[in-house]
Amino acid sequence: MGHRKSMKSLFGKKSSEFKILIIRPSSMGDIVMASSMLRPLKLSFPGSYIAWLLEPAYSPILEAHPLVDEIVVWEKKQWQKSLKTGRVFALTSQLLRFSKSLRSKKFDLALEAQGLFRSRLLAWLSGARERVGFCSNEPGRLLMTRMISKGPESKQMGSEYLHMLNEVGAEVGKEFAPDLRVTEQDTATASKKLRRIGIPGKYAVLAPFTTRPQKHWITDRWADVSRRLRETHNISSVLLGGSQDVSKAREIVARSKGTCVSLVGDTTIGETMTIVKEASILVGVDTGITHMGAAFATPTIALFGATCPYLFTSRNNFLVLYHGLPCSPCKRNPTCGGNYYCMEKISVEEVVNAANKVLT
Repeated sequence: MGHRKSMKSLFGKKSSEFKILIIRPSSMGDIVMASSMLRPLKLSFPGSYIAWLLEPAYSPILEAHPLVDEIVVWEKKQWQKSLKTGRVFALTSQLLRFSKSLRSKKFDLALEAQGLFRSRLLAWLSGARERVGFCSNEPGRLLMTRMISKGPESKQMGSEYLHMLNEVGAEVGKEFAPDLRVTEQDTATASKKLRRIGIPGKYAVLAPFTTRPQKHWITDRWADVSRRLRETHNISSVLLGGSQDVSKAREIVARSKGTCVSLVGDTTIGETMTIVKEASILVGVDTGITHMGAAFATPTIALFGATCPYLFTSRNNFLVLYHGLPCSPCKRNPTCGGNYYCMEKISVEEVVNAANKVLT
């Protein structure tokens, strides 16, 4: 209660004059989960102004969101280029210009929701009087006015963001979940792309791809799931992913016996969000596309093994399949020699049974 009182009366301002900067520049999945903070912040601080600092590639995730008053684009790659090439003057100039722009907005509160040195630096550059961030082993603690933990051990989706909200006195209701919106333009172009590949009606989304192999499920099983969804529910499956996943997607399509098509590498972030929103069901591994299912209340089956970011969401139609082994979750340091037994233990039958539950 002490935090709640101090934040609501911060520097004697009314909530309608309150300006908040959320700093979560990347990546897609993390931004999706952090979006769960938007509604509680707006409800707790009515009329407040919320800006979100993002890398350019991820700005489409939030550009249609009515609760985000401003997207602040951080040109991270330009800063990195200056640093790597030893262009100290150029980097200093970029820092100063960005800081000047941020400080002109007169933020009251910066929420550093990443726990990295660079995000702490960005919070400090913003000039926000109150700068709250997650504890970690990264340097830059003195750049913040308050460091907080990620909260007690929890299997709730986005539990660290829930804890951050509690720390700044925001009131969270029973439904705490990612919150995304899509544009009319993305809806129109996504619909055209679906029709182009022969999907005029209901469909399932399959999201098999992510950046780390230990988070992948067995390739053959995706084709099996696609065939079973067609047999049981008369729906085709659409594969989604990035351009680096095209060859793997072709392999799944080839084994699916005509029950699966691919838009891998052929959708923008906004179109991907739309396709997830309109899907009858989504089956995916630990990746941003899967987390989007919770944002749009799309019936979702999430397959976790080497990572287990959450077991529970506030969505009744979102099920997590996870077999905890003595070695899991290993996160970035698998010890199984590439066998990934935790993912292998998830059977096709288990996935299909879970799908039947959320589709009935």
